[in-house]
Amino acid sequence: MLRNRCVLLCVFLLMSCSEPNGHTQLNKISAQNKIRIGTLVGASTFYQNSEGEQGFEYELAQAFADFIGVELEIVPFFNLSDLFPRLENGNIDIIASGLSINETRLNKYRFSPQYREISQKLVFKQGQKRPRNFTQLNGNLTVLAKSSHSDSLLEAKQKFEQLNWNETDDMDESELLQAIIDDKIDYTIADSSTLSVFRRYHPQLSIGFSVTKNEPVAWMLAKNTDDSLYALLIEFFGVIQKNGQLNILEEKYFGHVREFNYINTLSFIKATKKVLPKYKHWFEEYAKDLDWRLLAAMSYQESMWDPRAKSPTGVRGIMMITQATAKQVGVTNRLEPEQNIRGGGIYLSRLINRIPDRIMFPDKLWFALASYNLGWGHVNDARKLTEQSGADPDKWVDVKKYLPFLSKKRYYRNTRYGYARGDVAVTYVDNIRRYYDTLVWLDDQEVVASQE
Repeated sequence: MLRNRCVLLCVFLLMSCSEPNGHTQLNKISAQNKIRIGTLVGASTFYQNSEGEQGFEYELAQAFADFIGVELEIVPFFNLSDLFPRLENGNIDIIASGLSINETRLNKYRFSPQYREISQKLVFKQGQKRPRNFTQLNGNLTVLAKSSHSDSLLEAKQKFEQLNWNETDDMDESELLQAIIDDKIDYTIADSSTLSVFRRYHPQLSIGFSVTKNEPVAWMLAKNTDDSLYALLIEFFGVIQKNGQLNILEEKYFGHVREFNYINTLSFIKATKKVLPKYKHWFEEYAKDLDWRLLAAMSYQESMWDPRAKSPTGVRGIMMITQATAKQVGVTNRLEPEQNIRGGGIYLSRLINRIPDRIMFPDKLWFALASYNLGWGHVNDARKLTEQSGADPDKWVDVKKYLPFLSKKRYYRNTRYGYARGDVAVTYVDNIRRYYDTLVWLDDQEVVASQE
């Protein structure tokens, strides 16, 4: 923090010399000890749930506020028509909302360094005829007003003259996706990151085609000659890319949702209504210090909540534990669901405690889940391969890249525990994280419904 304060002071002094009376944007931020960052409310940007304020853009904004040593004031918006004018008139300092850079915006605004890429997808409801280009649309296409989606349609209309669409300020991107599910509109355009998150809960959404290739994403600033804040953004994004902080955030919010399986997601949501209630009270009781929804998600990945499940290798029950593990945790009948859930909870807790103390949550938890699937010995082998390659063995975002190497002879022959299907363990952890996120979302929806 001391270093960051020094950085802020140096840039402040430098910029003050080049601006009349030292009235720079950074001067104002420093005087108020607060930076105001605007963002759209959404699952991939900023939202509030039972755990407080969450979201990729929110955490990134907080990291920047910490970097320059001031307080963060998040200013939430529900449509772009309100957001852009607030930046132009100086009511907010930055827009941090996963907005892509295009020619229209470059003419009006200034952008920070790029930190992600997204593409635009034409979305329709599963079961309807899939359109493969704009000529095959047969229904209502509605997009956000003043969005990059609207800009893309204006560009597409030069080629597809018959293309027509509606624009709305009354709904956000998630509401437009919900409108497709509710059969209120036929098509919309969504950013790939938003769609990936939303499909965890609504697998009925399908992609017709890509409207754009990958586009750079950056924060937006007012277009003027004041370089004070812009200079710090250049340094900030350089630092978090170099120290891995950006990759960690990317992994936290999007690393486990890149792959989508319609049948699997739909089956899980159905099972939460029909099967989970039978066992929920045991997950709650035996999760102990863990979130019961994590234990439930893990159990679904193991057995799809089938208490009589059996694998070819002999693991049994709703938590799929081995005979040896059953003895260790006091399970006498692996087919008895209460015993099996209790035993699985105990074993997972022991694995978490086995992870070195220097590894922080949630990485410690992902390592423990991978160990439940693969064994701590193999996971530790992957951590050593990670370290040998110059990456961080204590960060899941790095180790998950090297776990698949355990199935390659040139790597596993030099490890202590040898061959292992590390790629399976990576998928295992990603699936559990998706199931867990869905359970959290379903619980939040129940809370909202009960308050209405």
